[in-house]
Amino acid sequence: MRKSRAMVLLPALCLLAAFAAHLPAQEWEDDWDFQMVDLYARGDQTFAISLGLIFPTVFAGPGVDPQFYGRFGLRRVGGSGSLAYTHFLGAHAFVGAEIGVKFCGTVGGNTLFIIPIGIRAGWQFIFRRFEFPVSVAAGIAPQRHMEDSHAGFFLRGGFSAFYRFSPEWSFGLNTDWSWYPQRPRVDGRRAPQYDVHGNIMGLTVSARYHF
Repeated sequence: MRKSRAMVLLPALCLLAAFAAHLPAQEWEDDWDFQMVDLYARGDQTFAISLGLIFPTVFAGPGVDPQFYGRFGLRRVGGSGSLAYTHFLGAHAFVGAEIGVKFCGTVGGNTLFIIPIGIRAGWQFIFRRFEFPVSVAAGIAPQRHMEDSHAGFFLRGGFSAFYRFSPEWSFGLNTDWSWYPQRPRVDGRRAPQYDVHGNIMGLTVSARYHF
């Protein structure tokens, strides 16, 4: 009788031990956001799409036309959209590339278009499921207004806050400040009297796909 009880209890205890050993592993797998050190590794990548608003702020320089730039020319609010690729160098540092479009109407009923194309680098702070990338981007920015076009340099600093909804997706809010200097040439020569330094603030929402 004792032998038969032992034969029944022994498999039951083995199953209970196996279940107890598996339970923490399953909880750890579900709570993947607690694995802070290994959340990102070298070679991890993201692809993001962003949409939002831009706010023309300070336009300065000898070439500023008060009838076009600043609060007298550009509308107070414009639109923005971009696509961005990011490659992680480690748990926090990253590099990437981006392309976007910004547009803003003028009081004359026309539209200024800017297409920034650049590379960027930054550092991402992580707290549980919240991620806070800080980045700097630079590149070229073709611009067009009516019949006038210009391809110049741009520099942008940005800060974002993302929530890691799942291992594959995160959603967040971005804010940035962009500098667009215009240094036109007339008859093939630099014309500093027409230089303009435009500053635009952006506010966008993003969806990131992690792979």
